[in-house]
Formats: sequence, structure tokens, C-alpha cells
Amino acid sequence: MSSKSTSSHKSQAAELGPLAVAVVTVSDSRTPETDINGNYLRTRIEEAGHRVAGYHLIQDEPDQVEAALEASTGDDVQIVIFNGGTGISKRDRTFDVLNRKLEKPLTGFGELFRMLSYEQVGAASMLSRATAGVYRNTVVISTPGSPAAVELAWEKLIAPEIAHLGWELTR
Repeated sequence: MSSKSTSSHKSQAAELGPLAVAVVTVSDSRTPETDINGNYLRTRIEEAGHRVAGYHLIQDEPDQVEAALEASTGDDVQIVIFNGGTGISKRDRTFDVLNRKLEKPLTGFGELFRMLSYEQVGAASMLSRATAGVYRNTVVISTPGSPAAVELAWEKLIAPEIAHLGWELTR
């Protein structure tokens, strides 16, 4: 289901070509070898015809989250996907850092993610602080760190709109 203007935007977005997408995994326990989310995202990005422009595996420390954000945004990257650190535990601080930095929040991302997540995990979906927005002319997306959440976000929200998101940055 798509409006005429949305269809037009998506058509124009397809002409933009491959996007540069960075991936940031936020985890206190994963290594590059055990980072199934980072591996999943990098594979899906390339399968979608886009380019992985960077990869960071960091701990959920505010200074590391901010450094990864700064290193992953700017003129040569259109999309950054963070995974992990969106819950409410003491260690979950990714949302807090990103929320302070986002210049244009895309509140619909978090709302839709929680709605879709509700179908999988029920009321526990309210514990997610999944978010998205624009920072330094780059779309920043932040998902929970569970593999099911990363897959849900990619399949239902990011992949269908990734070209459109990148195109909107050029308007």
C-alpha cells in the first residue's frame, strides 16, 4: 500500500544507486566472530545492492557510542545502523547518546518497530527504545540487540525504505 507521491519518491530513490551503510554493534560480550547481528546486517546490506561503509563493535559506553556515531556519519555515509543498547538496564545507554545527538528524530521508526515487535514478544515490546533520526545529513537507526529484533527491523522497516531514506537526504 503506497500513495502516488510515495511511489514516485521510491522510483526516484531507485535511481540514486547503491548507498553507503555503516553498521555499529553495541555489546559488552560479542566479538567480531560472535557478532551475528553485525554479520547479518552486513550480508543483507550487500545483498540489497548497497555498500558496507564501515563496521564498529563497541561496548555500551557513552564515549564509545558517540565516537562510533561521529566516525560513521558525514558526507560519505547515508545510513548508520546501530544494534544493541536500547533497553532500560543500567548498561543500556546507546539510546541516551543518540537521542541527544539526533537533529531530526524519525519517531515513526520506534513506534512501528514496537508495534511489530508486539506481535512477537507481546507487552515486553514497550521495553525497547528503538529509535531513528538524522544526524549530520546521515540517517541513524538504532535497534535492540537481539537477533530477532535486528531481523525484524531490517526485513520490515529498513530494507523496504532504505533507498527512500537515502534519497530524502539529497532533496
